[in-house]
Amino acid sequence: MATFEFKLPDLGEGVVEGEIVQWLVSPGDVVAEDQGLVELMTDKATVTVPTPKAGRVVQVHGKVGEMAKVHALLVTLEVESTAPLAAVPSPAAAPSVKAAPVPAQEPREAAKVLATPVTRRMAREHGIDLGAISGSGPQGRVLKADLVAALETGPAATPAVRESPRLVPLPQAAADERIPLRGLRKKIAEKMVRSKFTAPHSTFVEEVDFTELIRLRKRLNESLAAAGDDTRLSFLPFFCKALVPVMQRFPSLNANFDHASQELVVRGAYNFGIAAATEDGLTVPVVKDVARLSLRQLASEIGRLAEAARKKQLKMDELSGGTFTITSLGTSGGLLALPIINYPEVAILGIHRIRRRPVVVDEAVVIRDVGTVSLSFDHRVIDGLVAADATYALIHHLERPETLFLDMA
Repeated sequence: MATFEFKLPDLGEGVVEGEIVQWLVSPGDVVAEDQGLVELMTDKATVTVPTPKAGRVVQVHGKVGEMAKVHALLVTLEVESTAPLAAVPSPAAAPSVKAAPVPAQEPREAAKVLATPVTRRMAREHGIDLGAISGSGPQGRVLKADLVAALETGPAATPAVRESPRLVPLPQAAADERIPLRGLRKKIAEKMVRSKFTAPHSTFVEEVDFTELIRLRKRLNESLAAAGDDTRLSFLPFFCKALVPVMQRFPSLNANFDHASQELVVRGAYNFGIAAATEDGLTVPVVKDVARLSLRQLASEIGRLAEAARKKQLKMDELSGGTFTITSLGTSGGLLALPIINYPEVAILGIHRIRRRPVVVDEAVVIRDVGTVSLSFDHRVIDGLVAADATYALIHHLERPETLFLDMA
């Protein structure tokens, strides 16, 4: 028998570390080749890391809630010594998450500082050297709060000697329950804080008469059912198709903001993130090339991605590349909400509750299906007038859905 040290392989998409969500094996377990060892939560998705060899687990390295770095030791296995064994190549191996931190008074190499990918990215965007910040987290990890504090102190500050903020725990009562912020919930929290700290949010809200869209949707679903097609159209495919001509007219909405270069990157493709609720929290899979898909294809793809999100089976590329996000709570949508931008995107559309109520049409009071939509936008790069005009252009297509077919390829 021989010992094989399995190091975390490259996860792709520029991911350098992942939070350990769940160990799927324990010391003493016998594992087959390609059997899952651990679930890791990255900035993009939860991934299961399989073993490249069969053997017996000797030791797992890292606890639930800790960060596992790419090329760092993950699992020690006892395997058959049929051939010389070597550890997975690691040209620039990162230190183990259990390594002792470098003393705070000495500048540290940024690549070796313990910090989440979100914190690292935020530091790059603001030109902050993580090696010059004293981390207040476990093993000296630089937390978002440390970075925010460094930003607040301004350019005259000396972060290398700045004292870390003292975090005072809340008092505990006997009936209280403490729930650690882990996995997807933790990633959502980090992303929302980053978006609100970085992009100055503004929101435009308006009512929409959905009556004609509801009638068209009903007729199309009846036609699909009569043809033996089990596809069912929700409102989302119509919103996707209606947004394409709107963004062709207002391209700054279909964009990402490059903070480092201070540039608005207008995207050539229409890749819309569709927020999906899961038991672990909100996930945003991305529907690619919306302009090239029919209503039926959009319904099918949205359904497939939502199901994969609920089953935690989304692939990395299905969670990346978004240019704009749509969020809807369906019947729980409420009268109004102000969605947070999915950074680095610059706008997000909220779809809210639709109800039948009396309205005035051509000087007569009639019953119509009325709801609201909200467009939250990054006010650094999008003016209020642009947001308003774009919203009214969208409403035009939603209230007269037959116009959508004029723009379809």
